[in-house]
Amino acid sequence: MRTKKELTCIGCPMGCTVSVELEDDKIAGVTGNTCPRGKEYAENELTHPERTVTSTIPVEGGDLSMVPVRTERDIPKDKIFDAMLQIRQTRLRAPVKSGEAVIKNIAGTDVDLIATRSVSAGRIA
Repeated sequence: MRTKKELTCIGCPMGCTVSVELEDDKIAGVTGNTCPRGKEYAENELTHPERTVTSTIPVEGGDLSMVPVRTERDIPKDKIFDAMLQIRQTRLRAPVKSGEAVIKNIAGTDVDLIATRSVSAGRIA
């Protein structure tokens, strides 16, 4: 059976509407992409979708009360809820360094969650 799916590509700023033809749940063709990233994005999105997760984690004893974090690379889309549960259960103690892995192997993905900003010890009055 042949079906068609349309996606908006997020591989570059163009935001092309990419059409993917599927035959028996296998990719038979990709059209509408302006650059090669569109084809790659569409194929990945339909076979094994992934996303970068960004959030914040509370920090105790720091000059900031929260530290922004993100996965060091994309994780499988079906692991996002598990990753967010782990993030919500985490509390950090200052100091925290930018680039530091604050959760290793988040949600069993072999991807670390890293701090994207440093938090120094000691509260600002």
